[in-house]
Amino acid sequence: MNWLWTSSDLLAAMNGRPVGTLPEGIVGISIDSRTIGEGEAFFAIKGDRVDGHDYAGIALANGAALLVVSEAKIPALGRLIAPMIVVDDVLEAMIRLGCAARDRSAAKVIAVTGSVGKTTTKEMLRHVLAPLGRVHASVASFNNHWGVPLTLARMPEATDFGIFEIGMNHPDEIRPLTRMVRPHVALVTSIAAAHLGNFSSLDEIASAKAEIFEGVVGGGHAVINRDTPHYDLLEMAAQAAGVSHIHSFGANPKADYRLVEFAGGAEGSVLWAGIGGRTLEVAMGAPGRHIAENALAVIAAAELAGADIERVVAALATMRPEKGRGVRHRLGIGTGHMTLIDESYNANPASMQAAIALLRDAEPAPGGRRIAILGDMLEMGEHAAEVHAGLAAPVVEAGIADVWLAGPAMAHLRDALPPEISVVYRESVGDLSSYAVGAVAAGDVVMVKSSKGTGCGQIVEALRAAYPEQTAETGEA
Repeated sequence: MNWLWTSSDLLAAMNGRPVGTLPEGIVGISIDSRTIGEGEAFFAIKGDRVDGHDYAGIALANGAALLVVSEAKIPALGRLIAPMIVVDDVLEAMIRLGCAARDRSAAKVIAVTGSVGKTTTKEMLRHVLAPLGRVHASVASFNNHWGVPLTLARMPEATDFGIFEIGMNHPDEIRPLTRMVRPHVALVTSIAAAHLGNFSSLDEIASAKAEIFEGVVGGGHAVINRDTPHYDLLEMAAQAAGVSHIHSFGANPKADYRLVEFAGGAEGSVLWAGIGGRTLEVAMGAPGRHIAENALAVIAAAELAGADIERVVAALATMRPEKGRGVRHRLGIGTGHMTLIDESYNANPASMQAAIALLRDAEPAPGGRRIAILGDMLEMGEHAAEVHAGLAAPVVEAGIADVWLAGPAMAHLRDALPPEISVVYRESVGDLSSYAVGAVAAGDVVMVKSSKGTGCGQIVEALRAAYPEQTAETGEA
């Protein structure tokens, strides 16, 4: 059996106490009793809302081979009979296991952070490196104090490339995570007004993102967006952290991986990248200049991790957007169809502007409209009114004539838009969802963008439920 961990290695790494007859090993690790797989270990983590110990029985019923539980919770487990490893604190034990996984691995490790594009860039790296070796990467956006150690602990010993997304809401969150991950390449995609309610300035956000450099291994690399006004701050932070090699990407003439030219299209794009005195033509399987900028970062990080740049560039042509991050749906309406662009996973001012530009470049069918459906950007704090109203200028510049809004903060954008733009406003996402289903028409291009917590994803699902999905080739459902 190809174990992820043997039980003896688990005990040693976590300093645990065995209870019952432990299996020889485990094939995976889960913290979710509902989705745990046969032969996996269930780590009963206590979160802000739920305590995994309350679901230990369900985890066993669903195939868990082993429970990792806290010593203090043993009385609460009652008569539950199961193989267990008992530890002082389950999350701390998982952190120790994650560090052991990093210690035993010979993989080239890439860590990604930034205000915009973290998950997209991580998934692009997963995609382009997959043909070149065994890749292990974060699931979804597992980028916080439990997601990073969980991803580390799940990393098989025989991994060639490890890709880790590292996020934060406050200062000092990235620092312990990057020291666990110990990347060979640390990448900062961008600095923008995300989580602005928890920071006094963009400089503070940049400084918090720069913590990622503190974990870079000796002889490692930093990759920084040269187009951000905070480049100098980030470069100095990388130098202060002792990073040996600092590289940049972007349209700036001084960038090491330079965006020389960009040609956008509705379904894809082409960029020309200047790298080391030569220019590479890069076909992209997804539209948007922001995706092209992410692609430059991916090319840089992959090459610095030892990947063949020609094969990386070839793989970018087959990349496709993911759910909530620009994926397109062709939905049948009567004898025609509409195009739905799903950008509902997350939002901040920078990503909102990128999505508006994406809609600008999309081509409606004759008689169709470009419709922006926008929900609130969360975690903007005292800046909420300013940043939401500030979206009016990008909307006007993009020539978008129909804007449908939901949420209390989007009332500020409603009030800032000029009268020539047709605005529909509903306080609740549910009300706007009902309106949208009845108001879209054949030929329209509809883009939904919001922070995930607003629930605007339900608008996407409502439209997909109301109108049949078609293939672009045949137009058939």
